[in-house]
Amino acid sequence: MSTDIINKIEREQMNTDIGSFNVGDTVKVHCRVVEGGKERIQIFAGICIGRRGSLVNESFTVRKISSGEGVERTFPLHSPKVAKIEVSKKSKVRRARLNYLRDRLGKSATTLKEPTGKTKGSLIGSSVAAVKALQEVEAEQSKIVEETPAAEETPAEKSE
Repeated sequence: MSTDIINKIEREQMNTDIGSFNVGDTVKVHCRVVEGGKERIQIFAGICIGRRGSLVNESFTVRKISSGEGVERTFPLHSPKVAKIEVSKKSKVRRARLNYLRDRLGKSATTLKEPTGKTKGSLIGSSVAAVKALQEVEAEQSKIVEETPAAEETPAEKSE
């Protein structure tokens, strides 16, 4: 009973406008920064190397190379300080946490595999083509039905 109430309150606190992203994607996190009385947006761009938690407690870690030094920052996913999360590039990774990127230098620290054409994304394109082909077939069938002459009236219908 009490966990239901807690879950309900947590669901109310969640941000719904956050886009979907996964580990390995290159993201731009728009953070709200308050300096004095002014508030501005600062962008932290890098590779998402991990996600953890669930519901309101979910957080993710972004790593970037700045002036030859690796910089990591962990953001709560549903924090009001996070204005927006923008996905710059999708990548294909086979791990939930990319801690091995910490040991890499140069281009190998920032380059991950691009998704190939044999993923769900290419299936979407082929399914769109299949839907178009199906619509063309249905259009041809409706033309055939329209062109066939209507059945002649029966003698009983003529007398009425």
